[in-house]
Amino acid sequence: MKQIIFTLLLITSIGLVSCRKTGNDPNITQFDASQIQSYISANGITGMKTVAGDTSGIYYQILSQGSTAGVTPLDYPDSVAFVYTLKSFDGKYNNVDTLNTTHIDNLLGHLTQTTAPIARGLQLAIHDLIKYKGTRARILIPSRLAFGVNGYGTGSSSNTNTRILGNQCLDYYINLVSSVDAYDDDLIRGYMKSNNLDPLSFIHITDVNARGRGLYYKITTPGTGVGDAIGTGSSYLVNAYSGQYLNGVAFDTGPVAGTPITFVNEQVVPGLQEVLKGQTTGAVISMFIPSRLGYGKGGGTDSNGNVTLGPNVTLHFVGFTVGTVTNP
Repeated sequence: MKQIIFTLLLITSIGLVSCRKTGNDPNITQFDASQIQSYISANGITGMKTVAGDTSGIYYQILSQGSTAGVTPLDYPDSVAFVYTLKSFDGKYNNVDTLNTTHIDNLLGHLTQTTAPIARGLQLAIHDLIKYKGTRARILIPSRLAFGVNGYGTGSSSNTNTRILGNQCLDYYINLVSSVDAYDDDLIRGYMKSNNLDPLSFIHITDVNARGRGLYYKITTPGTGVGDAIGTGSSYLVNAYSGQYLNGVAFDTGPVAGTPITFVNEQVVPGLQEVLKGQTTGAVISMFIPSRLGYGKGGGTDSNGNVTLGPNVTLHFVGFTVGTVTNP
């Protein structure tokens, strides 16, 4: 009798374990498909489709098609730059920071990101479904091609924007950038328009052969002309500035408590070097720096080596005030 009871308990426990949903559960495909269909229905989404014979379970919609004429579809060794937004189906993770954290510039076969999560299925979707630079699309990625049973991030499951829970499907909007320079210029001019800034009041370097091409800057207060001008090898004090994203949020607030900071010309980003070239003590300048002349595709780090700016981020410096200039 004891042996019979033991056998029944063993069979029951095996059955309970087998009901747990894991990444290897053969029913995860149906589970994801059910999640996606329910999400589409609940949010009134139209135009989503899959490719006949595709077993990935990814749904997609092309919102704006990039050029396909005479263009080879993207392959895994190709370099690709894109901007995206990301939302988990439960709404607990929602990243729409397209001005900083959700930028990517890397090989398609090696997509990594330190400031926001990149699902495995996104790489597959770009290669198999989107295919062409300049394309904008919406993609729904099943959990098994996202972050699986373990999810992503840390902290409590009740936290917002720090964790993607296990078995969560993902909703991406993605813009494959055909030209980073053109994209940056569109961002800058869009910011100027929305903030009633006249582009003609800024010096705009358009010479394609110039190192500073794409820069916009305005000298709001000319320098006194007393002392040396900034050039190669210069060091100079900076009395004030605010470094901002193109939504007005500051990533760097400059000198603290009125104590000037010493800059060495060759140690600042190339765009700042170009704008400050020839400036003298007392100059106050505002500038827009395209990502190529900022921190580029590598992004920016703080003094501890932590990534604080994503790849290809356009910078806006306001009230950059030059103090004493020292030349070799």
